[in-house]
Amino acid sequence: MGPSALRYDGAECRDAAEFLRSWLPFLSDGLCNHCERSISDRIRSLHAGEKFEVRTPLVIEKNRTNRHLCSYSPDSADYISDTCSPYSFIANSRAKRSWADMYHADEHVSSHEFANVYESCEEIWIDGVKEPAALSMDEREYTGFCNVRKKDFELIERVNGEFLNVVDGLELHTGVFSVEEQKRIVSHVEWLKEMGRKRLLRERTYSAPRKWMRGKGRITLQFGCCYNYATDKSGNPPGILRNEIADPIPELFKSMIKRLVRWHVLPEYCVPDSCIVNIYEEGDCIPPHIDNHDFVRPFCTVSFLRECEILFGSNLKIVGAGEFSGSLAVPLPVGSVLVINGNGADVAKHCVPAVPARRISITFRKMHQSKLPVGYAPEPDLIGLQPLSHDPVGSPRPQQSVTYATTLNS
Repeated sequence: MGPSALRYDGAECRDAAEFLRSWLPFLSDGLCNHCERSISDRIRSLHAGEKFEVRTPLVIEKNRTNRHLCSYSPDSADYISDTCSPYSFIANSRAKRSWADMYHADEHVSSHEFANVYESCEEIWIDGVKEPAALSMDEREYTGFCNVRKKDFELIERVNGEFLNVVDGLELHTGVFSVEEQKRIVSHVEWLKEMGRKRLLRERTYSAPRKWMRGKGRITLQFGCCYNYATDKSGNPPGILRNEIADPIPELFKSMIKRLVRWHVLPEYCVPDSCIVNIYEEGDCIPPHIDNHDFVRPFCTVSFLRECEILFGSNLKIVGAGEFSGSLAVPLPVGSVLVINGNGADVAKHCVPAVPARRISITFRKMHQSKLPVGYAPEPDLIGLQPLSHDPVGSPRPQQSVTYATTLNS
């Protein structure tokens, strides 16, 4: 079967150029200088508004000629060797296509339009081996949803004379975001940090305190609302600052929220409307605390770059600068989502000891209705989110239970 042609007029080309230009840092991430310049030149050429024809091959064979080496990151195992070709982005679709739904929130490209690149292929050749036709968008999403794993925890401690599970409601979900998805999220965080450093974000959105001792001074990015960790110079108490404005939640983070709700990680009645990004350098930490009740329960945090531990317990102790002791240490794998609810949010305190290496976390929370900032308007595309249905036969999602039990006197 021969190739099909897609023709675009000048206005469509200009719209595409505007969209692609904003994504250039991600499209070119990990490519050699030659590839990066080629992509940039092609995007700029679209601004001319001339009619443009794209030919989409229906049968793809990996191009082993006229290729050149590219400086991919050593940990980019999902890329095709250390080379690139005109069709490498399609041939490697197995690693990248789960990102299709991340485009759904963008007005230029919907998830189904993005998926058409793969769904139009009757067969794909990778390293001389024929692959079956790509799955549909819904099939890919449901497959990902079924592969999520959840762990529950138990920690029995004595509180006010009674023994109870102080981490009841704590859940660790893995398999929610793929390796390629994590890379794109991290790249976006780095871009937002640079925007903040250049003062292109609102003052309260970006914060980079001076590091005056070990464990102090991590960079934060706040979206949806501004939050005070402690009473500030103006006398505002800890909590949401109702008269301050932060930048809205970025589109990519909203796509993450949609994933969390659709894949049953967060309930549909508690869709986050704010988030905070923590960028840790080696030695940074978060001391023992219980999250302010300006935010409703549950809330969750997603971990990137490096695995670390988070401590839980009704009686956490500060041992030294960035050093804490507690009853339960929960490892946070890269890409995992920790949901904090019930006793795990309101009875047990939690803290992050000094991290051994650079780490990024994104915490999503829903503001209490009475604490919304003045003039706040909800994000229209986050209204009415619904979780995916289980399969017709009603087989439950795979789960694993891990129980940690200890008895302490408070």
